[in-house]
Amino acid sequence: MERITVTIDGGIADVRLNRPDKMNALDGEMFDALLAEAEELRANSSVRAVVISGEKTFCAGLDFSGFESMASGGGSGDPAATQLGEIADGQITHRAQQAIYGWSTLRVPVIAAITGVALGAGIQLALGSDIRFIAPDARMSVLEIRWGIVPDMTGTRRLSELVGVDVAKELIWTGRMVEGTEAVQLGLATKVSDDPHADAMALAHDIASKSPHAIQAGKRLANAAGQLDDAAGFAAERAEIGALIGRPNQVEAITAYFEKRSPVFSDPEL
Repeated sequence: MERITVTIDGGIADVRLNRPDKMNALDGEMFDALLAEAEELRANSSVRAVVISGEKTFCAGLDFSGFESMASGGGSGDPAATQLGEIADGQITHRAQQAIYGWSTLRVPVIAAITGVALGAGIQLALGSDIRFIAPDARMSVLEIRWGIVPDMTGTRRLSELVGVDVAKELIWTGRMVEGTEAVQLGLATKVSDDPHADAMALAHDIASKSPHAIQAGKRLANAAGQLDDAAGFAAERAEIGALIGRPNQVEAITAYFEKRSPVFSDPEL
């Protein structure tokens, strides 16, 4: 069985973790699939938005069998996982981190649809998305403290950005479960939804109907906002708008609006 299934239609990549019998827990094969699929989508200029979800549940974190072996002093129980600590070529991450971080660095918007649970590595994958729809009864937890470890797949940085350092510390130190409404209140999720996947797909379709150049520029600016001082941030805005105005997709957006028709945009070059 494929660990991840991907269907691309209308510029939207519908990505589903596909290990429902194990609550989509991450083993070596799932890590490999996450790495490979993120890079395939990165290389596909026709993709304008990504929706990531899981069959039956989002993701229960690392495969528990690895922890059983770790407790007995045997290291990881998954032979495929032995390479996950290697630094990825040209990356600032090792392979396990890149399997999560790679999704947050896609040029296009990534929307998570969270049902069931998003625990440990699963919450870190969800937090790497730009927008997160969550079911009211879905549960999220920074669960690593249960195993006597800390989040190590880039999640601590994103967690602190979203909920603030003090709340991040509380969640890391306690590993407590947070359900839908509180997840939104804290900033772990964006919106509560009775059907997260349907709402995520609807938003993805809306995004895909807009100029992909402008969508990607908006993502770059928003992502950089907390990392740049005012002068650099204003300069970045000037650079992005300068690269958009007068270009074919920007002209098409204006023309279609005044002609009262749906715009037809060209795909960005990679």
